[in-house]
Formats: sequence, C-alpha cells, structure tokens
Amino acid sequence: MGHILVTGSSRGIGKAALESLAAKGVPVIGHASRPQPAAPGAPPIIAADFGDPLAVQSLWEAALELAGGKIDAVVNNAGRFEANRLDRSDIEWLDAWEDTLRVNLTAAAQLSRLAVLHWQARGFAGRLVHVASRAAYRGDSPAHWHYAAAKGGMVAMHKTIARAYAADGILSFAITPGFTDTSMADDYLASRGGPGLLADIPLGRVATPDEIAAIIAFCALDAPPSMTGAVIDANGASFVR
Repeated sequence: MGHILVTGSSRGIGKAALESLAAKGVPVIGHASRPQPAAPGAPPIIAADFGDPLAVQSLWEAALELAGGKIDAVVNNAGRFEANRLDRSDIEWLDAWEDTLRVNLTAAAQLSRLAVLHWQARGFAGRLVHVASRAAYRGDSPAHWHYAAAKGGMVAMHKTIARAYAADGILSFAITPGFTDTSMADDYLASRGGPGLLADIPLGRVATPDEIAAIIAFCALDAPPSMTGAVIDANGASFVR
C-alpha cells in the first residue's frame, strides 16, 4: 500500500489518526502548521502553514517525495477554531472569517484537487477522508459562523468529489464529529458551560480522539467502495439526521 497523508496531525484527532494508521503498519506522513521535533521511529511530519496559499502545494510536493511518488489516501483534518464575535470591528471580523475559511476549507480543497489529479494521471484509485463537523448540519455558536460555514462547505465539496470521480475509483468519505476531547475544543467547551454541555449529548460524554481516529482509519483503508459519498456522524446522538 502507498502512503497516507494526514493533515493537522500534531495533536487531537489528527495525531490519533496518524498513530492508529501507523499501528496498522500503514506508511503515513503527518503535517503540522509549525516544525515539530522529530521523535525516533515516529512518522515524518511536514510543516506547512495553511494560512499561506502556497503552503499546500509545498506540502504535497514534499509528501510525494517522501512517499516515493505515490500517495494512496489523504485525510483532510487540519482546522482552525477561533471565536469571531459579531461586535468586532468590520476588518477584524472579515479577517477572522477569511482566515478560517482558508485553513478549514480552501486548503482542503487545494489538497483534494492535487490528490485527484495525481490519481487520475497515474490511473490508480485513491481515497479522501474529510474531517468536517456536526456544525455543518446543526450550525454552531453565534461566534462561529465561519467555522460552521467552512465545515458545511467541506461536506458539499466531499459529496461533489464522490459523485464526480467514483467511476475513476477515487472515493470520498466525510466524518462529522460533535464535541471531541481535543485541545482545540477546550476553550469552546468552557465557553458553552463545560459539564452543562453534556446535557445535550444523550451518550453523556464527548467523543474521544481515538474514536474519531477509528472511523478515519476505516474510511481510509476498509470502507467498501459503495460507501463513497457517505457522511458518518459521531456526536453521541446530540444531532440525529
């Protein structure tokens, strides 16, 4: 099997996914926004700041070189989650909107495009796994319009890719977690009442990164082709479609 590239793999869901895939003997390449110390025996991590429009191309080229010219799957997990209050100045609000859309959606679109072109040019199948959010369907807080919009766009992009390229053997899957116990969500959980938030989750707890990583690994490796286009919810029944 060729390599799998996992973005946003320095912590949380991405780190758990990288470790889960590596434990299965899959050659993996990670990504972080900043350089990371190299751990002996750990998968390589490529630094690329998705706030820079040129960073995705650099990441892809570096990953292809490490992979010997063949990447079989890409996990679009990198994300930014920062509050953007309506009462900020116009330029602050717009900057935060555009920064979040660039990191959470546009970078994923760029990477997906490069992967699809790679698979088409070489005539072999590939898989995309997009880590979206429950917010794509349920929405989010008043300070997170941009996050919900980006994740909604990711789901629409995923469905388009699945329909457009299934005949080429290019498959696309999306996962929409609810609250997950990651450092990215800590501030949000606190702002929404902390433990009180659990009252909205029938399961009684938030998801763990390992749970979402298990779904990512299934989609990247084992999900049957007929599942392409699927969106898999993982929110403790806090939003049931």
